[in-house]
Amino acid sequence: MTWILAHGIGGIRDLPVPRYVFYYGAAGVLVVSFAALAFLWRKPVLAERRNGRPLPQGLQRFLLSTPLQVVVGAISFALLVFLWLGALVGKNDSGVNFTPTFVYVYFWIFMPIAVVLFGNVWRVLDPWRAGARGLGWTLRRLGLWGEAPFDYPARLGRWPAAVLLMAFVTMELSFSNPSDPRAMALAIAIYSAVTWAGAAAFGSDAWFRNGDGFAVDFMLLSRISWFGRRDDGQLVVRTPFSGLSLSDSTPGTIAMVGVMLGSTFFDGFSRTSIWQNRYYNVQVDLIDRPSLADLVGQLMNLGGLLLCVAFVGIAFRLAVYGTESIAERRPLSQEFIDSLIPIAFVYVIAHYFSLLIYQGEVGVRLLSNPWGRNWDLFGTNDFQPNFTFLTPHTIWYVQVGALVIGHVAGLAVAHDRAVGLFQTPKMALWTQYPMLVLMVLFTVGGLWVLSQG
Repeated sequence: MTWILAHGIGGIRDLPVPRYVFYYGAAGVLVVSFAALAFLWRKPVLAERRNGRPLPQGLQRFLLSTPLQVVVGAISFALLVFLWLGALVGKNDSGVNFTPTFVYVYFWIFMPIAVVLFGNVWRVLDPWRAGARGLGWTLRRLGLWGEAPFDYPARLGRWPAAVLLMAFVTMELSFSNPSDPRAMALAIAIYSAVTWAGAAAFGSDAWFRNGDGFAVDFMLLSRISWFGRRDDGQLVVRTPFSGLSLSDSTPGTIAMVGVMLGSTFFDGFSRTSIWQNRYYNVQVDLIDRPSLADLVGQLMNLGGLLLCVAFVGIAFRLAVYGTESIAERRPLSQEFIDSLIPIAFVYVIAHYFSLLIYQGEVGVRLLSNPWGRNWDLFGTNDFQPNFTFLTPHTIWYVQVGALVIGHVAGLAVAHDRAVGLFQTPKMALWTQYPMLVLMVLFTVGGLWVLSQG
């Protein structure tokens, strides 16, 4: 891609202290936090605060009103069509075509931040949901469509969402040119066809609650937010992270979180010298056969991506197995899977926040000429991004802070569940040692990957 891949670390070798000090320091913070939780957090807190305090009724009526949802949905759907057309018929150059920047920066990086800050706003902004509901309403009014022909199988759970999200990150991380506008146009068309077929088969509510990759991804992340929606439909202000204090036995949830976390980990690992040297050697061996080199390179990246996703899932299951063995109680995966969601979010921040800032500035210029057709819709064609805004050291310190805070939050969420599940604080403490090991592993591993980029 032509944008700056600024989420890698390139200039931290002159830090005031060796890098291993950060690794030990981060691990030490987790251990101290674990001890503090054991002594200070002896009763479940988050579950009691999940229902929160309702927003003013007038504000709720406005935010939940059908006209607002219709207008926002129509705008969002129109934007999807515009971006797709831009990728399809605009200039086939990601340096001047706005669609790649919008998808990989404003959508893929900013939307997780938005749902954590404001709750699951994607439910209203989702253009695929809006398209499915709009078409369904029209066909029902014309008498051409009734109820969905199938009930969504409970055993499928979130597996379709995990597969669809995996398809997206596979294109992003393993395709030889993921920002190619024509390839993006095809990907958008395929994703739209699959998700609208799912909505037609099982109904919009069931499909977007379980089967759509982006809808499930952002829904899970929105559990972190201090804004939420109760089962009775009320919009509430609640304690941050209290939305994670629930038992989630939906099939495919571990796979879904594994894709969310493992894909970001692989994105960082694929930029390390270890991976780059092996990738380069493979490409050199096939230099006289470029098509085969591209194919082998893509398969190599896909294999690495699958291994990282599998690693997250297996590591979590081993930690939970340790907890189950200590507690002599199973299954417990559904009780602790949400403790990985804050980690998935801070991995997004640590890996991509500088890309959001830098390429987000470039997007200001691209916005005026979104199809690369020499337009100047908003007068920003001459906007000059400031690529010196962040120093490598600043990026590194933000990454360290984000990873440590996110893993401490994950520990706290797991601890809150434990003190609610087990009879005594002592038993809750013992059952959480495997989770502490898991959090230290993910923290140090994440810092090592970022420092090697």
